[in-house]
Amino acid sequence: MGTGKRGLIATAVTVIGAVAVLSAPGAAFAAPSPTPTPTPTASPTNVTNKDIEAVREQLDALYHDAAVATDAYNAAEEKAEEQSAQIVALAKKIVKGQEKLAQLKARAGAAAAAQYRTNGLPDEAQLMLSDDPQEFLDGTGRVLQGQRATKALIAELTQTQQDLKQYAADASAQWTKLEAGRKAKAAAKKKVEQQIAAAEKLESQLEKKERERLAELEEQAAYKAQSAWLDSGILDEIDSKASEAGKLAVKYATTQIGKPYEWGAEGPDSYDCSGLTSQAWAAAGKPTPRTSQEQWKQLKHIDIKDMRPGDLIIYFDDASHVAMYIGEGAIVHAPRPGRTVTLAGAGSMPILGVVRPDA
Repeated sequence: MGTGKRGLIATAVTVIGAVAVLSAPGAAFAAPSPTPTPTPTASPTNVTNKDIEAVREQLDALYHDAAVATDAYNAAEEKAEEQSAQIVALAKKIVKGQEKLAQLKARAGAAAAAQYRTNGLPDEAQLMLSDDPQEFLDGTGRVLQGQRATKALIAELTQTQQDLKQYAADASAQWTKLEAGRKAKAAAKKKVEQQIAAAEKLESQLEKKERERLAELEEQAAYKAQSAWLDSGILDEIDSKASEAGKLAVKYATTQIGKPYEWGAEGPDSYDCSGLTSQAWAAAGKPTPRTSQEQWKQLKHIDIKDMRPGDLIIYFDDASHVAMYIGEGAIVHAPRPGRTVTLAGAGSMPILGVVRPDA
């Protein structure tokens, strides 16, 4: 392979790297590094391991950014569902409130009509004009009851009107949040698609042998990380057994092995990383947050030495990936686009921590 081929790969790495930097939140707009220009007269040079390793590192960065954006998309999706449900609930309250208000107004109208029939005189005046002392005494209690009922009616009518006003304001606020969430979701979707497209474009620059070498380097990096993790003696400390719910979650997750990764998916035909873990625990009767970042925030943290099958291992400093521990130092997870749900070493990626859905 000549310099032209090597230059093409180097150019792709540099350009896509610049795109990733410029699209990152808060990134400085620095000028991209100059790209090498192929020289037709140069002597043929093979693509080296260093070149392929650069591609591997760039792919890792792109897919990591895609995972972060996927989490943002999933969070926006979950929030939108919650807000939609709240709007529906408020709409039902408004309908009931309007029906109640109509009933109260009808009662108030009936009371006004009754007063009109007595020439507009209130109950107290009608009672004072009575010539029958016993009727006067018997009517006193009814007057007091009537006064209390009238005050209660007015208070209930006022409160219902206030409730309707508040429901309308709450619904308006939820619509505003829903619209903001829709924009956030759209932005996250665009970011995911951009990162995945950039990664696929970079991989497409490689020939078959180079892709095979890339796969070998990925396996070697994972093996090296797993070996270092095991060499720490961690498995000597981990001996906890799975809970009954944990067994069900592990069974669900391992049954999905071979199904494709798809960002934003939560089964049954495809999954992203947190889609797999959240659905596995839902099947075990323990609903968990939808995203890896929320799983890290909301679920109980467990020391690695106390880890048991079914627990979730959160990876990377930004909690952008999650897998389920199944025992013997292994995990089941949905890795990234282009891959399928699979088994891997628990220490093959940088571990942030462990959480337990059924703590």
